[in-house]
Amino acid sequence: MTHKIRTTHVGSLPRTPELIAANNDRAAGTIDDARFFEILQRSVDEVVRRQLDLGLDIINEGEYGHITSGAVDYGAWWNYIFSRLGGLTMTDEDRWANQEVVRSTPGNIKLTSFADRRDRERFRAAYEDPDSGIFTGRAKVGNPKFTGPITYIGGDEVTTDAQLLTHALDAAGGEVQGFIAAISPGAAARLKDEYYGDDAAVVDACASALHHEYKAITDAGLTVQLDAPDLAEAWDQINPEPSVEDYCAWLRVRIDAINKALEGLPQDHTRLHICWGSWHGPHTTDIPFEDIIDEVLRAKVGGYSFEGASPRHAHEWRVWQDHELPESAVIYPGVVSHPMNAVEHPRLVADRILTFARLVGPERVIASTDCGLGGRLHGQIAWAKLESLVEGARIASKEL
Repeated sequence: MTHKIRTTHVGSLPRTPELIAANNDRAAGTIDDARFFEILQRSVDEVVRRQLDLGLDIINEGEYGHITSGAVDYGAWWNYIFSRLGGLTMTDEDRWANQEVVRSTPGNIKLTSFADRRDRERFRAAYEDPDSGIFTGRAKVGNPKFTGPITYIGGDEVTTDAQLLTHALDAAGGEVQGFIAAISPGAAARLKDEYYGDDAAVVDACASALHHEYKAITDAGLTVQLDAPDLAEAWDQINPEPSVEDYCAWLRVRIDAINKALEGLPQDHTRLHICWGSWHGPHTTDIPFEDIIDEVLRAKVGGYSFEGASPRHAHEWRVWQDHELPESAVIYPGVVSHPMNAVEHPRLVADRILTFARLVGPERVIASTDCGLGGRLHGQIAWAKLESLVEGARIASKEL
């Protein structure tokens, strides 16, 4: 019997020049809403059709509704939430700027500034060299801070996200499952807090607010993907390096918040994405997957998406040798990566898929990408990687 390995990706896909121009025009106030949303829907229709034509099985709207201006949408996965949470006051402070340096102590984890990350500290010259390739056209953007009670005010926007995708799926006639990415409570809570004065309280408030976004997505019959890079990436933003025990206690608050935010939602329409950050840096200070996998598996979701192809984490398929998946859960291992221009050979992709399939069972593997490809790679290269992903899944399916 042949088992078909299904395919998907993490979310962000390259924007078209027309959509980038429309985003810029909207930011400048030079395009009316009717014209903008006409372009947005047409762009979503096109990206959905392209995914279907490629052969992807679980697709999305490219995160095109997560609107940001600028030629590169590097931070859209995070910045989109700024207009969806109440209790925020906008600042002109860029999160990569030299903000306040914060030091953690045993039992008291605090995130320092992005400029003070331990990986950035170790490779300071490379990070400050504009020709190093670490940052790919990242635009500086202002960031808000929490100055009042956190609420959810993005009902119209998340409804639009769902409508964009369902309209495109209906137009394409594709009998496939759709998903929409949404920020996790812990990732949203990384904004500066000037109201609660307590880390756990901020995370909990974000969970209560974001429940409304997650529910709107699943109510539309779509899968919600919680983007939670904070679960792994934040390790590098704690200076000095904490103990694994302290870090796992810090993670526990965020996993509990995820479970709270998903209460009452269909578990088979939820998936969790973790990664070690999407910038093209050395990542020598990343925490091993082995150290956090037990906490990650506490998340009551239908599937777990993680890096399985990056040069720092491709070896970590071994965690599945001695960790069992929760009942009915699946994994979405990345089998093509986002921080390099080389396009993985389909044979390599197939080998990676087969490795995971032999560990957890082929019916529990959905081949994916390490992270979103939009804004991190040239569009032509990003789509070539997805083509290799689909072809590799075909090879693996045949060999299974």
